Amino acid sequence: MDLQELKHYVRHHDNGEIRVISHAGSRCYQVELEDVEGERHLLTRRGKPMLFRALDDVYLELKRAGIHRAYLVQYVAHDEMIGREAHYDEPLGSRMPLVF
Repeated sequence: MDLQELKHYVRHHDNGEIRVISHAGSRCYQVELEDVEGERHLLTRRGKPMLFRALDDVYLELKRAGIHRAYLVQYVAHDEMIGREAHYDEPLGSRMPLVF
């Protein structure tokens, strides 16, 4: 989903969830939309996932798209480190609301 598609979606739907994804050990952020059907869409540019180096950059892009709230989610490789299978796709219980 590119930025124009995200803007269009936000204008016509108010019940999707925007997530700012951060992976432990990485200094990059990605933006993900979970739509009303439960499908996840990464924000892309020219067909490739957009990576942001700072939360301020994410805030600016989301504000331009007309988005004023999102959730910050950080994936931590704890399960992998102790020999369990990673559970990245399960419901996200630990998320921090962002309002801008």
